[in-house]
Amino acid sequence: MDYLADERKKAVFDVDSMKIVWAGSRQAFEVSDRISKLVAADPGFRKDDRPMLPRKELFRNTLRKAAYAWKRIIDLRLSEEEASRLRFYVDEIAYTDLHWGMFVPALKGQGTDEQQAKWLPLAYKMQIIGCYAQTELGHGSNVQGLETTATFDADKDEFVIHSPTLTSSKWWPGGLGKVSTHAVVYARLITDGKDHGVHGFIVQLRSLEDHTPLPGITVGDIGMKFGNGGYNTMDNGVLRFDHVRIPRNQMLMKVSQVTREGKYKQSDVPRQLVYGTMVFVRQQIVKDASCALSRAVCIATRYSAVRRQFGSQNGGSETQVIDYKTQQSRLFPLLASAYAFRFVGEWLEWLYKDVIQRLQANDFSTLPEAHACTAGLKSITTSITADGIEECRKLCGGHGYLCSSGLPELFAAYVPACTYEGDNTVLLLQVARFLMKTVSQLGSGKQPVGTTAYMGRLEHLMQSRCTAQRAEDWLKPSQVLEAFEARAAKMSVSCAQNLSKFSNPEEGFAELSADLVEAAVAHCQLIVVSKFIEKLQQDIPGEGVKQQLEALCGIYYLSLLHKHQGDFLATSYLTPKQAVLANDQLRALYAKVRPNAIALVDAFNYTDHYLGSILGRYDGNVYPKLYEAAWKEPLNESVVPDGYKEYIRPLLKQQLHSARL
Repeated sequence: MDYLADERKKAVFDVDSMKIVWAGSRQAFEVSDRISKLVAADPGFRKDDRPMLPRKELFRNTLRKAAYAWKRIIDLRLSEEEASRLRFYVDEIAYTDLHWGMFVPALKGQGTDEQQAKWLPLAYKMQIIGCYAQTELGHGSNVQGLETTATFDADKDEFVIHSPTLTSSKWWPGGLGKVSTHAVVYARLITDGKDHGVHGFIVQLRSLEDHTPLPGITVGDIGMKFGNGGYNTMDNGVLRFDHVRIPRNQMLMKVSQVTREGKYKQSDVPRQLVYGTMVFVRQQIVKDASCALSRAVCIATRYSAVRRQFGSQNGGSETQVIDYKTQQSRLFPLLASAYAFRFVGEWLEWLYKDVIQRLQANDFSTLPEAHACTAGLKSITTSITADGIEECRKLCGGHGYLCSSGLPELFAAYVPACTYEGDNTVLLLQVARFLMKTVSQLGSGKQPVGTTAYMGRLEHLMQSRCTAQRAEDWLKPSQVLEAFEARAAKMSVSCAQNLSKFSNPEEGFAELSADLVEAAVAHCQLIVVSKFIEKLQQDIPGEGVKQQLEALCGIYYLSLLHKHQGDFLATSYLTPKQAVLANDQLRALYAKVRPNAIALVDAFNYTDHYLGSILGRYDGNVYPKLYEAAWKEPLNESVVPDGYKEYIRPLLKQQLHSARL
């Protein structure tokens, strides 16, 4: 029985068309739909017992699933896209994520043609398994502070990789602890006593015969991490080198090289090419944010429609929790954010391709802007998603705290994204530096490009004032864009003016860093809003689809305006009365989305297997399934608990003095 059938009948748009919009194309939808059902129907990919397994058993089960997934990929002759979707829907964080997501892109992005010809076929067939060993015990965000050394020995034509201090131990790389046979290791390149900074090296860690660590290598797992299941399926590792020798040709040499004579030189390939890999990884992280947030929102939305509390009149049904405005005001902005992040992720995919084309043509003009843009978007999307998953757990009340809700494990597995590939606050400070540089160059006639193009209209934006006189005026894209542009521009200019008062710019930057982060957030939120609005200017087929996306877009930007009302008022762009009008319009949009909420999360097209949540079941049959799941708890295998005779009975019988405690 479908307990959510009545909710689904309320929808005023074509859900199947929205599924295609969410997937990006009909072809992408068909691949995702087919592969997700294939995974869901395969008992080999069962995961409902994951939070109950001890770490060793959990990890062994992950190894089994990764091997089984690879077997299925080969047996079914899946394409690269299909294989990627299969790994996604298996939904098990594993060493393969780092192999395909970091090790292979590093080889492609930083290896020469000869190096790629040697190493990539082995990696593609998984005859070697790789990880990305950059972070150390003592340094994470400050890559230039890494301590591992790679000293060139000209007599033997080899590099000597060494960990000179305890803090130089590689610490955190996924896949390193127990599985990886090879790593791209980042170390300080030293030739003739001169330090050339951090470079990448391909280093074999374990024997390909019996998997034992090679001489000079100490390697292991760093221990349990936050939460049940979660990221504990991954073998995050510690690695130390004791004068480990590798051939010279295992330095990644696409950008810079060391000759046979020990001379360090730049290659003909521009150094900026390395940024291409960074843009690729960060755009993938933004897409992952939309997936994780949409998953949490799907669970919370369905359960909010199932759950009823209070409001019973004359013995009738209680009120659905989703009908409470307090629930809507917390839930619907997250639903809107999931769609917003999806569309900005699509745009980042285009940006990555554009950056690569430009780099190949030796055009570096858009690179600083692309770098700042991807850094900022990685930061705000992962922060909002991590906080949003936790908010969805709270929106599910007490039952959200159960592992069977799927939300605690989703949170534990997702939250590291706020730190890896750049700490979110550090990334926003990088964006702020770029914004300060952009403001400082405006007087020189250098026109800002891409997502900072609005800065070219600074004079107008500094003087502009909101013209909204009715609540509906906040539905006009031009009105909204100008509001977010004026806020971002004024906050950046204010920071620049305050910075100019310091004789030492770095001192000023440190002192004003909190304000600078806020200016960076304003700029990044503008990007997401503008890309959502741009998406709506495209031809979007399907009855009622565009209207629902317009409502979600409105909820996205008006909820931001409400949350950051102080910024908009402090920059004098709008009046308190106009802020009230914006809030009136936001409430009206909640009412418009409410009957379509279940259909909007159905459009994500997630199977019950992928969601991994009793609360988020497609059929809404929550309570019987929660009751059923309780009896699967290992504690319930015996009626009288282990330890009764030793600890409970002596307490009840007042015999603790003779108990063996």
